[in-house]
Amino acid sequence: MAEFIFALLCLFALFALAMNRAPLRLWALAAAVFTLCAEMGLVHGHLHRPVLTLWALLGWLIAGALFALSYKDLRRKYVTLPAYRALKGAMPIISETEREALQAGTVGWDAELFGGTPDWAKLRRVAPITLTAEERAFLDGPTVELCKRLNDWRIRHELHDIPDDIWRFVCDNGFLGMLISKQHGGLGFSAQAQSLILGKISSRSPDGVTIVMVPNSLGPGELIEKYGTDAQKEHFLPRLARGEEIPCFALTGPFSGSDAASMRDIGIVTRGLHEGEETLGLRL
Repeated sequence: MAEFIFALLCLFALFALAMNRAPLRLWALAAAVFTLCAEMGLVHGHLHRPVLTLWALLGWLIAGALFALSYKDLRRKYVTLPAYRALKGAMPIISETEREALQAGTVGWDAELFGGTPDWAKLRRVAPITLTAEERAFLDGPTVELCKRLNDWRIRHELHDIPDDIWRFVCDNGFLGMLISKQHGGLGFSAQAQSLILGKISSRSPDGVTIVMVPNSLGPGELIEKYGTDAQKEHFLPRLARGEEIPCFALTGPFSGSDAASMRDIGIVTRGLHEGEETLGLRL
């Protein structure tokens, strides 16, 4: 019984240290206390003079190592730098584009969750999802109707393709233009509305949601709306929203396959002659 109680106390202490992110000095002190208690027989419920056993020696070594590593200079010299040198050669080099992508934007509460110190009060302060009447009507109307029409078994195992009537319904009801503003022929839905719509469709058919999700996320519609010329916006955006033209972009190169991070091709945006006319393009 004494051994069981001692084990519970040790687990509780370790859990408390981890939860509070205690410094290494406290971990070293805890290891020393556990070892001393074991040496003095408290594990078995009776007290005697300390006896140095093999397990006790191991405990003192752990306590000493933790105490030594609590000094930043020692930890950096004997742990951090050797580990960094060992991993430096094994890790791929980050390109400038990848570095910019990693540093772009911000992170929210999810970063605290993965970091192990979530602030639950901050999560409770996040405003609930609110939809406009138009977004709610689209979610309860065309989205539900699309889910009724999707037959995932037939798509996956019989046709191996999306039926033409599904494509027509998606295009006619503006599913491909949720990201495009109303000014340019789209629906101009919020990110929350798009998330709920895509979530509902994906619950019915993973293949069906793909034809809606990709043009509203990876498609160049948003790029044209933010960075395109007025002529490009007037020409392309209404057609993209109606599904008259399908957007795409080149993600990879002939030597990269699906590994875009290892791409060796370089493109330069410049002006040049194309079919006898000067135009803006990409020179590879």
